[in-house]
Amino acid sequence: MKITDTAIADVKIIEPKVFGDDRGFFYESFNQAIFNEAVGRSVAFVQDNHSMSKKGVLRGLHYQLAPHAQGKLVRCVEGEVFDVAVDIRKSSPTFGQWVGVNLSAKNHRQLWIPEGFAHGFVTLSERVQFIYKTTNYYAPQSERSIMWNDPDINIQWPEAGNIMLSGKDEKGLLLNAAELFD
Repeated sequence: MKITDTAIADVKIIEPKVFGDDRGFFYESFNQAIFNEAVGRSVAFVQDNHSMSKKGVLRGLHYQLAPHAQGKLVRCVEGEVFDVAVDIRKSSPTFGQWVGVNLSAKNHRQLWIPEGFAHGFVTLSERVQFIYKTTNYYAPQSERSIMWNDPDINIQWPEAGNIMLSGKDEKGLLLNAAELFD
């Protein structure tokens, strides 16, 4: 596996070694020991999630507050997304900054988004299947959402056609009004 730091060092791009031939391909999508070494700590995943979306769906920017904060290891197994992590740790030197990575079924990339980050993605292909592991269980009482188009964050989302949001995401707060991490 190849591990690459992003502009925010705690967020990592993970690229597996893909073995392909005329039959198809094989790759190891997760290895606990390699992952722990890459992120510099022992991480335990407790839940896997799988979503399907059509083109133009934007999900996020989501996070959960402590004691239910979640780290996420995300990947796209069908289609392509532009995936974003926003640092919402007030004490961080990269507070309010974001990184964006194209994840697709073709590039097999994964993105590690630790606790203390908001996460979202927009679908770029006609159909997307998105899978992610979380370090904590879903806890609706701790879930929060930041507006995907907050001008203070200024995410440069790629053109995806007409953006479709859930009702919950339409009610996301601006970063300066949201409950955040210290």
